[in-house]
Amino acid sequence: MHIVRYRREHDETARVGVRVDGVVRELPVPSVAALLREPVAAIRTLLDSPGDEVGDARLLAPVDGATEVWAAGVTYLRSREARMEESSEADIYGRVYEAPRPELFFKSAAWRVVVDGDPVAIRADSGLDVPEPELALVVNRLGEIAGYLVCNDMSSRAIEGENPLYLPQAKVYAGACALSAGIRPAWEVDGADLPVAVRVTREGVAVWSGATSTARIKRPLQELVDWLFRADNFPDGAVLSTGTGLAPAMDFTLQPDDVVTITIDGVGELTNPVVVGKEHFAFQHP
Repeated sequence: MHIVRYRREHDETARVGVRVDGVVRELPVPSVAALLREPVAAIRTLLDSPGDEVGDARLLAPVDGATEVWAAGVTYLRSREARMEESSEADIYGRVYEAPRPELFFKSAAWRVVVDGDPVAIRADSGLDVPEPELALVVNRLGEIAGYLVCNDMSSRAIEGENPLYLPQAKVYAGACALSAGIRPAWEVDGADLPVAVRVTREGVAVWSGATSTARIKRPLQELVDWLFRADNFPDGAVLSTGTGLAPAMDFTLQPDDVVTITIDGVGELTNPVVVGKEHFAFQHP
């Protein structure tokens, strides 16, 4: 089962539904944001009784309203090593990996998120760019984990490596945040032990691939959520991407027309072609 946002042919209204075995059925809620205002128990009850089948649904990004996407960094040992390799201030990544307080940063407003099949971007002013395959937590307004998504937290290693204070420019730009189309309910899978795989193809040939598991995340998933909610309110819930355990060698960089595919068993798959520049994202609007 997956919670989805969709739009029907000849209807500009985005709607919410449940997809099971490829079939989408209606849910009586106006938005995913409205769903995330409810306790997990209420969400679960609602999903147990979907409405009519939808025959021509085009799936949209699974976030809307005032829901924000945030991300955690340096949660895997491999991420710590990769950040230290690329950075002029390597020791700060070693310290944050061991520190009680995690690294958390804003990633995207809901309207900027791209979905499976949309392009993701590399910046024209960066010469070293990578995908970051991550499990994302879908969290309701109460701080309860309601579900899971696949996230591609696109990143400029060149910009962040030059100076850690450039992190927002390395991480937040048009086409930098992709999410899989369906939210897998948290009560259906164990998010603490899921295989994660990535493959980058160039002209049909794999040029980089890797695999890991969410079991290698240093911190419990709920602990990351608790830090995010410690000093802020999320009335429409939030998506929190949990960091990457997969990073290529420093001699690898994404190129235009590459295709990035990320798979998390039990959650979903996310495939996006790579482009350069913000002009490819004129279709985005709040």
